[in-house]
Amino acid sequence: MKLVTAILKPFKLDDVREALSDIGITGITVTEVKGFGRQKGHTELYRGAEYVVDFLPKIKMEIAIADEQVEAVIDTITQAANTGKIGDGKIFVSTLEQVIRIRTGETGKDAL
Repeated sequence: MKLVTAILKPFKLDDVREALSDIGITGITVTEVKGFGRQKGHTELYRGAEYVVDFLPKIKMEIAIADEQVEAVIDTITQAANTGKIGDGKIFVSTLEQVIRIRTGETGKDAL
């Protein structure tokens, strides 16, 4: 089992969610986060004063999946979230040692 974590631009969330739904992914967790990578924030003008926005709003999406779904999920997120511009995000894949469904006590793939 794997945990796929994707950091995305907020306006791409619906596109990615719909694309994942189309390939049969039924459960995701989404968190609003702030951060920066190579783009290192930007400068904005507010009431005549310039200020630096160091941390940009992003979406963190987490998806627990079976090993055989990893490539399809990565390809789907990459295609749906791509704008071709800096700051499109990153995808991280981690190994899940154990998954337990609280309601039923199911474990492993059955809990996904």
